[in-house]
Amino acid sequence: MTEQTGVAKVGAAASAETAVSRRANIRQVLFQAGPLIALVLLMAFLSLATSNFLTVDNLSNVARQTAFVAILAVGQTFVILTGGIDLSVAAVAALSASIAAVLLTAPLVLFGVDIGFLPPVLAIVVGLGIGFVAGAFNGWVIATFKIPDFIATLGTMTIFRGMALLVTDGLPVPSFDSGRQLPETLIWVGGGKLFGLPVSALLALLCGAVAWYILRYTALGRSIYAVGGNREAARASGISIARTKILTYAISGLLAAIGGIILVGRLNSANALMAEGEELRSIASVVIGGTNLFGGEGGVIGSIVGAAIIGVLGNGLNLLDVSPFWQRIAQGVVIVVVVIFDQWRRRSLTRS
Repeated sequence: MTEQTGVAKVGAAASAETAVSRRANIRQVLFQAGPLIALVLLMAFLSLATSNFLTVDNLSNVARQTAFVAILAVGQTFVILTGGIDLSVAAVAALSASIAAVLLTAPLVLFGVDIGFLPPVLAIVVGLGIGFVAGAFNGWVIATFKIPDFIATLGTMTIFRGMALLVTDGLPVPSFDSGRQLPETLIWVGGGKLFGLPVSALLALLCGAVAWYILRYTALGRSIYAVGGNREAARASGISIARTKILTYAISGLLAAIGGIILVGRLNSANALMAEGEELRSIASVVIGGTNLFGGEGGVIGSIVGAAIIGVLGNGLNLLDVSPFWQRIAQGVVIVVVVIFDQWRRRSLTRS
């Protein structure tokens, strides 16, 4: 009889433990879906608050404007997952795009020899290469000299902006007296449509899909999560911290360059000061998307959703004719509230 009672108690305890585990899993799924739920609720509210929001033209405009920040946020996600932060992404985008625009609209002169105009594809490839090298330089400086990511990228942000000013002479590209304009294909990439959808938004989704695959199915992705989760354990496992850092920042730089060239196509112009402040919006997108600022947890899907939330919020406030001053306050409040909720979520999951 006693033995049967003991078995019953063990069974009851196991059932209770299973129920607690099931509730914890459900709560975790709901928390992970939080950014997407917030986006849906925000869109539902704006569709009721203004009749102009839920229209094809407006939604296409939101997607087109959000694409640039979303691409920056994808690259920023790689960096933040390692426990770092990249304040130079917008400057890298401006530098890469400015160089590409100059090569597209002005003849190339090397050592006094006029080489002529580069083919458009080659000029864009050069711009993308500049972004990759600039990002790798960030990673090399951080890994070699053990400088905090925040300080290192704060410095290189200023360096890259200065280089962009030198390349463009502080003028927009192409200049008003230029005899050559940007290619129509580039303008189509930035502002055109494919199958009724903005090309820039489709490219942002493509960048997100490739980044998701890298993080989920490659050795580099596993190394990124390991470095961000526990650096000493990653080092003990044979993972090269320096190599991971350099590759991570190089990817961030490449994505920044892609975003910059798309932005040039949308604006039909490039300048050294373009995209100022967008590095903060990319970081906010990553945080709103649920990626842990201390690294090791999160992903690009949440970051894209976070960028969409910021874009939809800004567009909705404009449609509601809210003052730009109040818009800044509202966006700041959203970021603070999301961070508070994220920290509460993590503590709740830890306790459970």
